[in-house]
Parts: sequence; structure tokens; C-alpha cells
Amino acid sequence: MDTTGARAAARRIAVVSAGLSNPSSTRMLADRLASAAAKQLATRDIQADIDVFELRDYAHDITNNLLTGFAPPALESMINTVVSADAVIAVTPIFSTSYSGLFKSFIDVLDPDALTGKPVLIGANAGTARHSLAIDYAIRPLFAYLHAEPVSTGVFAASSDWGAAGDQVAPLGERIERGARELAEAIARRQPEEDLDPFDPASYLGEGRSFGHLLGGLAGE
Repeated sequence: MDTTGARAAARRIAVVSAGLSNPSSTRMLADRLASAAAKQLATRDIQADIDVFELRDYAHDITNNLLTGFAPPALESMINTVVSADAVIAVTPIFSTSYSGLFKSFIDVLDPDALTGKPVLIGANAGTARHSLAIDYAIRPLFAYLHAEPVSTGVFAASSDWGAAGDQVAPLGERIERGARELAEAIARRQPEEDLDPFDPASYLGEGRSFGHLLGGLAGE
């Protein structure tokens, strides 16, 4: 069977999970969203290549970047992959009615233009549904600041949205499918970024912009 067309249509999705525990319900939600998005793209004859990043694995590097203005190699590689992806799925736990400090610190090391025009599916989880509005009043404005394009549906999961075996109950499953469908539609409308090299900052920063500028927002660069 000729799979050339499928390979040509491939899109890359970067998944960023800000869960602190292992395993975490944040990562569980991120995996569900990524799987649903891949299935939605498959119905459009588009292959999805998915890279998943746990921010807790980069916590020390993120802190060092905030303190020094320079990204250690592992963080640099991760950021390259995220900002050059065709779309981003970003999921954070809700602490004290807002996103986690680790999630915000990651946003802080990105240049404000790093995700310009990029489709984003936002996810969040907390112990109670009382925090469900945090997606719209706290998280969505972060991506507006980055000039990204979050899809209309943000997917919130409370503890009660998961079954005993970790399976989502019907309402959550419906939200996941709706958000994934919107993300797939946004990806399908965009020109694929297949010519961008995630390990070559010059391929996506644009003329006159250095990698130091990409990470230099806090340093005033």
C-alpha cells in the first residue's frame, strides 16, 4: 500500500503537561486529548506525530532559565519542538483557582511571539468542578498574550469526571471529543509546518530573530 500521501499530510502536535505527580490526572487528561486529536485528524487523512512533555522533568531547567536568561540544552530542545509544532495541547492542574506555578513559569520563558497563530487546545483538571471557569479567566488570556489561537472548547476535568479505572465518564468524553475535533479542524486549515526543523531555531524564528530572543522575554531582549 502506498503511504506517501499519509506521510506528506503528517502534522506534529506538541503536548505539554504540567502535572506534578507520577502518575497524574493532568497527564491522563493530556493523553486522552492527544489520542482524540490524532483520531480526528485520521478521519481527515492526516497523520499525527505527537511529542509529549512533562514540565516537571524540566522544572530545574525552567528555573535556571528564569534566573539566567539562558535555556539548558534539554529545555532548549523541548522548546524548539513545541514552538515549531503545528499545534499545541496544554494541560495544567488548577491550584488556588488558577494554573500551576510550573505552567506559568514555562509560559514565562517563551517569547511573546513564539506561538503566534498556532492552534492550541487547553485542558485543566482539579478536584472539584468549581474551578472549571479557570480555563477562560486564567489560562486562555495567557495564550492570547502569546498570540496563539486557542480553540473554542477548553476541556476541564474534575475528579468526579473519571471512573474507578481512570476512564472518562460520558460528559468529559464529549468535551474531549469536541475539543479534539476543533483542534483537528484548525490544524487542517493551516499550512503544514513540515519544512521546519525543530532542532534548528533559524528555520522558524524568522529573519533577524535569534534563539536568545525567543527565550529572552524576561531579559528585555
